[in-house]
Amino acid sequence: MGKTGIEEHYIEKDGKRLRFGYTTGTCAAAAAKAAAILLFTGKAPETVPIHTPKGIDLTLSVLEPVAGDGFASCAIQKDSGDDPDVTNGVLVYARVMFDPKPGIRIDGGIGVGRVTKPGLKQAIGEAAINPVPRGMIRQAVEEIAEEYECANGLSVVISIPMGVALAEKTFNPRLGIEGGISILGTSGIVEPMSEDALKDSIALEIKQRKALGDTLLILTPGNYGADFLKEQYGVADERIVKCSNYIGDALDTAAETGFSKVLLTGHIGKLIKLSGGIFNTHSKLGDHRAELMAAAAKAAGADETIQNAMFDCVTTDEMLRVLDERGLLPGTLDALRLRIDAAIRERFGSLTVGVIVFTTGNRELFRNETAGNWTEEGI
Repeated sequence: MGKTGIEEHYIEKDGKRLRFGYTTGTCAAAAAKAAAILLFTGKAPETVPIHTPKGIDLTLSVLEPVAGDGFASCAIQKDSGDDPDVTNGVLVYARVMFDPKPGIRIDGGIGVGRVTKPGLKQAIGEAAINPVPRGMIRQAVEEIAEEYECANGLSVVISIPMGVALAEKTFNPRLGIEGGISILGTSGIVEPMSEDALKDSIALEIKQRKALGDTLLILTPGNYGADFLKEQYGVADERIVKCSNYIGDALDTAAETGFSKVLLTGHIGKLIKLSGGIFNTHSKLGDHRAELMAAAAKAAGADETIQNAMFDCVTTDEMLRVLDERGLLPGTLDALRLRIDAAIRERFGSLTVGVIVFTTGNRELFRNETAGNWTEEGI
């Protein structure tokens, strides 16, 4: 692959230079543009220029050109830069055909998923090609059609043959996108290690639960919480939204989406941070588990020696053991429950949030009153 124009774009992270890439949407638009040129001229370009919404201009190599009676097809290879994207290296194909109906129609072929549930940006039954990529594809093809004064309509079909297998490694099956992957990208550019991309995926799943009719959003940081909910309360996997460390962002999205009730469940190693008003629980932003446990223990009557013992513990499980041996565990957990409730009410007053906290072995430590009422009624 030759120079594309993306090479000069990067970010510095942890002392390393991480290279940008470009999205499946950019690949689809470039492939469609190349196929349109081949359709009108009979000759495929070696490269094709494409302008991305982020303002970065790229020149991408055109692969596998094929032309026949009334159609042309070309491919562009995805380059995700230094982002760990499962679609890196896949070929994105566009087939452009003359159509007797005026205008430009865009659809998905093999490896591009179909929408089967409400709440996404496309209607049920449509190809999972998001609005920005659709606009890029349309603009690219219209540009060539106008250049060659095309009086016909055109039909564009985007395919990603590897997408069928890759879909299993994405959020798509949970979101109700079947048969392939989505054509994504709001900027046309992939920024490495993008937290925004993950938060967008979480927000999308929350919005879909609302569209599917859920009145109670069930939220947990990850697999441990999901396993706990399934084992202890029989909650179906598809109802559980995993929010990673972005508990605050997820609760904000819940409120914005119109949820009034949220059940938040997690391991104490994560949720103890909420007692200090920390709603992004990633350790890189600060640990503070020992400080928060020591503060709760003090509220339960722990002296300075026991508080200091918290700082010698490596895990929250070890802190719990120390407190249990001294008869201080119930009081400490009660203090944590009250502080978590207070922190949530202060920041997310419009939400009623039930909280269940457990520890290793799926042993429940405490529930707030709200969660207790919900679990007794059946989640």
